[in-house]
Amino acid sequence: MNTNEITKAAKEYREYMAMIKELQDEADAIKANLIGYMDEKGVEAVQADVFTVKWTKYQSQRIDTTAFKKEMPDVAARYTKTTETRRFMVA
Repeated sequence: MNTNEITKAAKEYREYMAMIKELQDEADAIKANLIGYMDEKGVEAVQADVFTVKWTKYQSQRIDTTAFKKEMPDVAARYTKTTETRRFMVA
């Protein structure tokens, strides 16, 4: 790729990312309306035509790593691993 091709691709990439953000904002607004409706009605699920919309609670358990590192730093250090990843960005 030459400089012009990279510039064109970067510009197109940023335009698509802006479109995605806009669509995500619209989807989030629709989701908020649905959640608001279900909260107002006091229900966790509604059936509409072929769709079932659910807003349910669930629980998960995770280790409090901050407390673990504070109370047992030597053990935490033994079980801590470093990972490497890459990040793509167009600035």
